[in-house]
Parts: sequence; C-alpha cells; structure tokens
Amino acid sequence: MRAISTATLLTPCLLMAGLLLSACDYQGRSEYPTTSANLQLSRVVLYRNGVGYFERRGEVDGNILRIKVRKDQINDLLKSMTIVDRKSGQAVSVSMPLDPQTWANVALATLSPGRGSLAAVLDSLRGMVVELGTTIGTLEGRIVMVEHIADEPDPSTVRARGATAPETLGQDHKLTLMQENELQVVRLSKVTSITLQDQDLAMQFHRRLDAAAGEGMFQQVDVAIRLTGDTSHDLVVSYVVEAPMWKPTYRVVLPKDGKGEALLQAWAVVDNTSGEDWRDVKLALTAGAPIAFRYDLHTPREVFREDLSGRIHQRRARVAMGETTYEEDGKDMAPPAELEAEDAERDDDGDYGLMAKSEARPRDAMVGGMRQPRSPAPRAKKKSKRNGGGSYYDARLRTADTTTGLEETREAEPAAVSIDSLRRSTLARAKASKASGLTRFDIAQPVTVPDSTSTMVAIINQAVQGEETFLYRPGGAGVGYEPNPYRVVRFRNTTPFVLESGPISIYSGGSFVGEGISETVGSGTSATVPFAVETGIMVERESKSTPEELKLVKIVRGTIHVERFHQVTTIWKAQAQTMKDGFQVLIRHPKAGPHYKLKVRPEGTEDLPGAYLVPVKVPAGQLKNKIELIEQTPSRTTISIWSRDALKLLERLVIATNLSEADRRKLDPIVTMRRDIGRIDTIVEGIRKQQRELDRRSEHHRRVLRRLKDDKSLEATKLRRESTAALAEFGKEGDTIGREIVKLEGERLRKTLKLEELLQTLTITPSK
Repeated sequence: MRAISTATLLTPCLLMAGLLLSACDYQGRSEYPTTSANLQLSRVVLYRNGVGYFERRGEVDGNILRIKVRKDQINDLLKSMTIVDRKSGQAVSVSMPLDPQTWANVALATLSPGRGSLAAVLDSLRGMVVELGTTIGTLEGRIVMVEHIADEPDPSTVRARGATAPETLGQDHKLTLMQENELQVVRLSKVTSITLQDQDLAMQFHRRLDAAAGEGMFQQVDVAIRLTGDTSHDLVVSYVVEAPMWKPTYRVVLPKDGKGEALLQAWAVVDNTSGEDWRDVKLALTAGAPIAFRYDLHTPREVFREDLSGRIHQRRARVAMGETTYEEDGKDMAPPAELEAEDAERDDDGDYGLMAKSEARPRDAMVGGMRQPRSPAPRAKKKSKRNGGGSYYDARLRTADTTTGLEETREAEPAAVSIDSLRRSTLARAKASKASGLTRFDIAQPVTVPDSTSTMVAIINQAVQGEETFLYRPGGAGVGYEPNPYRVVRFRNTTPFVLESGPISIYSGGSFVGEGISETVGSGTSATVPFAVETGIMVERESKSTPEELKLVKIVRGTIHVERFHQVTTIWKAQAQTMKDGFQVLIRHPKAGPHYKLKVRPEGTEDLPGAYLVPVKVPAGQLKNKIELIEQTPSRTTISIWSRDALKLLERLVIATNLSEADRRKLDPIVTMRRDIGRIDTIVEGIRKQQRELDRRSEHHRRVLRRLKDDKSLEATKLRRESTAALAEFGKEGDTIGREIVKLEGERLRKTLKLEELLQTLTITPSK
C-alpha cells in the first residue's frame, strides 16, 4: 500500500482555514457595551441574582429608534424590554434581524470542538455554490454530495495476474459538483482551496467560530424600534440584562458598656462591567431572592409537522346505507369571552418602572469621611433641603459619595474610633421601599460609576440596640476550642432595610476586635454574629432519655384516648475562670427531633431553624451555673378497654390524672369490674393451660393403646391396663376443668354485659 503523504494529512486543516478566511473580509474585533443608543442611561437597579434593571430616556426624531445590543444579552432584552412614548403614553413595536437559517445548519454544528471533518462540513452544505481550487484546475458549481471512498487500486501500479498486489490510493472522499447540466467529480485530496459564494453563510461561519472562541457573542445586534408617527418622541426604554450582583459590607460599633446603643453602618460594592460609563444615574440596590434565568428567544425554532398529503389521496369512500335520527337539535356554542386589557400605570414622576414607591424616609450619611464639592445632577427633579454634594475617587475600587455636604470642609486627620466619630464620618442618604417582598435601597444623590470599576456606596448609618455576649454552638468554637463559646455581637435591625449576607467588622473600645458574617437579616429581626473565641468560659453538656409518660385525654364508650410522651433531658453547664461580675452564655440547643417541644420554656428562649437559643445566666459572685431542658414528643393513640394492657393503663392513668370527684366515682366501678374480668381471664388462661396438658398426655396413652392393640404378651397387657386407667383419670380431671371453665366464662359474660352497660354512657374528659 502506498503511504499517504504529509501534505495529504494536512490538506483538510488547510482547506478549513482557506474556506473561512477567503469567504469574506472579516473586520477586527473590539469590546462592545451591553447597549448603546442616543438615549441617556438614567436609572440602574442592581439585584443579587445576576441581573440589572436599566432605564434610558431621551428625545428621538423620526419613527425609528435603533439600539445596538450585545448578542449575549439579546434574549434577556427580549424577555423584559418595555418602550413607552411619554407624549402619547403608548407602547411601540420592536423589530430586529434574525440570524439566517444557516445559523442552525448542521454544517455549523460540525464546527464544535472535537467534532466534524471537512467532508462532513461540505456534505452539510449541499446545494450551496462553491469554487474549488484543485491540482488540476478550478471548478465551480453547487455541491451535490460527498461520498466516502474505500481503498482502491492505483491504476498506474496495476500488474499482471499472479504478481504482487498493486498499491492502493488510501482512504479518501469524492466531491460531486453540478454546474448547469454537468456533474463534475473530484477527489477531496486533490482540492487545495474552497471559496463560499454565499456571503451570509460565510458570515455565519465566522459567528460560529467567534462563539467557540468566546468573542462573537460580545458583538452587537441592531434592534430597530418602530414608533407611531414621524414626529419627535420622548421615550422611556427599560430592560433587564445580565449584571454582576452587588456586594454588601457592614460595620458594627459596640457601646462602651457592652450593651445599649450601638452603631450599624453598611456599604454596597457595585461593579460596572456593562461596557459604558454610568454617569449621574439614579442607583438602587435590591435585597431579596428573585428568580432569573436564561431563555433563547432570538433563535428561530421549527416544529416538526406530519405530512398528511398521501393520506388524503389514498382515501376511498365506501357506500353506506343512510339513517334517520329523531334527536333534538344541539344548542349553539356560546361565543368566546373577550379579554380586557389593563392600562399601564405611571408613578408620580411619570416613570414606567417596575418598582414600588418609597415607604420610608431617607436617612442621612456619608462615605468614609472624605468629600469634595460637587454640583447637583442636572436631571434631578427634586432638591434636598441640605446642600447636595459628592465626590468620586479614581481607582480600581472607587468610593462614590452619595451624601450631603457639610458647612465646612476639614482636613482628614486620624480621629479616635468611637461611635460618635464614625457616625459623623459617614452620612448615607438612602431610602427604603418594598416591591413584591423585595427591599430596595434607593440612593438619593445621582451616582457615577465609570466602566470597568467598582464603587462603594454608603447605604446605612444608624443607631441600633446591641450588646456583646457569648454564644455556644455544639462542637464549640472550632478545632482545639470544643468546650469554648464565641464572643458575639447581638443587635436588632431597626432599620427599614433588609441586610443581605456579607462581612461584618466589629469595633469596640476604640479599635477593631474581630469580624464575622451573618445570614440575611430582615427588618425588625435580630442577628447574632460571632467575631472571636472566648477561652475563659467552658460549656459542658449531659443528655439522657427518660421513661415514657402517659396522659389521659378522654374515655368514650370503652375507648381510651391517651397521649404518649417520650422525653429527652439535656443539662447545659457554663463555667468561667475569673468573671465574678456575672455573665450570660447563649446556648444554641439543637431540637431533639421535628416533633419535640420544650416541656418548660426557659425565660428569654428564642426560636431558630431546627434549634433553640437558650440563655444560661451566671449571677454575680458565682463562676458557674446550669440549666435543664426537657423536650418531649406527644403522640395520640387509642386503646380499647378490652385490650390486654388496658387494665394496667387504666390504673396508671387514674393515679396520674387529676380527675374530678364525679368522674372518679364513674370510673372506679369500671376499673374494679375490668379488674375482675382480667382476673377471670387470668384464671381461665391457667386452667386452659392445664387442659392442654391433659389433652397432650391423653393423646400419648391413646397412641400406646393403638400400638399394643395386637400384642398378646404379658408386658403389653400390663401397659394397656395402665394407659386405660390413666385415660379414665384424665377424663375425670378434664370434666372438672371443663365445668370450671364454663362457670368462669358465665361469670365473665355477666360482668362483661354489666361493664358494657356502664360504658354506653361513660364519657370522661379530665381537666387540663
């Protein structure tokens, strides 16, 4: 076999490059913003789920507004875009170019990494016009097919019959082109270049390669918005597209005495990766967990439909006898109900936004104590009573001043880290509002966030009630600190804002003392944040299970309704080394199970998901104390008074339950009679056991008699005599036992009837 040359092996790769590069003159690439148009970006709302709400406003002359949208954002745009003409109050239509059908062509699918071949690509392009450069000349035509060729003999090396086998041409494909009425066939190994005549197809190849390289999806698509009429339009365009989530960070300054008024401060770190600067925009940050997802609305989808043409032509009607019916005419179908459209509502400013109006007053604050004079934003409609001002500092992580100015500007100098100094250094101006369960931080002053930068915005600067204490979690404070609790800061979020999860720096005594992180803290709820380990306190735990406890619920007509309680007792012990002034440790006690509840709830106990927060207080002058927690799980069940265990249960319930005197007088004869019936049952059971033993021994002697029936020996005769006598004796005993059982059963029946008569009107419900 003739070896395939290196040039032959490289041909498919070279052809692919030639096919793509010679198809069209592809321009260089550059980064594009999410959207770009002659409308000014006026409002940005960032969420914690990876999307952002953007709003643009401006005047447009003519009846078409064109917006360039990044291809990777087009589906989000289609899901959420709203365009309103503020003059007419009417929404307008939106149109945009779709990708040609070749975007979904199999040929493009073969370009996925690790898949396809040149032969597969060309075979998928059947019907397309190409120009081939080959070793024998240039060919042009429409692709008809591409066929695989097995090893074939090389005609130039065919030898006489019987000689050595001729060399072969190796694996290959043959490509068939059609030009007018002529079919031309060429081996693919002879093709050196391929030029696509369809420019749209060539462009789609480039797009597919761009997407594979991670670049093409960032190109832009033209979106044409067709407006009503040809005069000028005052438009509001809003949409939701992908955006980085905003990130919160907090500071808590503890009071001097460890309990009382603390300072809560919060900032939001905002990232702008949209490809354009946000200049003087209204910024809002939304806390919560709205659902967002990707969905392809841009790519056309075809639905398979069955072809029924053949069935129509193949139908044959057969002759059938006509029939006459005597049924009444059917009623006319009711006309379909019409749907009513709802008019869109605008807010007080004429905005067509998606958020609810503010529900709380703005709070004053500032970022970081540094500021520069700045004029108010030109688009602001309302002015604050205070002087507007703000400053922005160029850096990769920048700080946006969304605050009011002070009457005098002071040089930044080191100051004592105290509640008052930190409160004065940060004046945040944000207001809270609610929308479908979400909390939104609306920044009062316009914000500027340059592209590819992060900005830190102050949102909270408020006094809250807080304290420093200790918290013990099962397992302790970490490896090596198993018996030790955490030092924690506890505060109540009295702000109207929801505090999203984020890092919290703790300050006390004029300096940093630790940091922690908390779950989401709703408005009006409390948070407990560990920030250090307390090695001077040790916590121990003891657990035990107690016997089951029964409680009578009621007795109705012989049916006993009871509650069974299974109890788990836990003892928590807290001990300190030197804290003689007294202290308190909060124990995070896991619940024993989903149906367990505390029998006695200690004062100050709080509920957590799957646990309790129980305080263990050590008074002044002592170094240790303990608390006992009893958890029990009640389960209701019914027991018939005729059950084997009913008597024992009744006796226990009568003793353990606080019955009234009237109920006790009703229950006492029933318990006595049930006890007598139980005694009779016990006697009868013993007698029946004797009866079964007599039957067993009698059967033994009967088998002996059957075996010795034909034996005439003296020994056999003696054994027959003994067995006969034994059977007679057993018969007498059996008769006595039988009479005794009949007597007892008669007595039991009389007592049972009397007891059932008493039970017919018996209803006992003990007082709680």
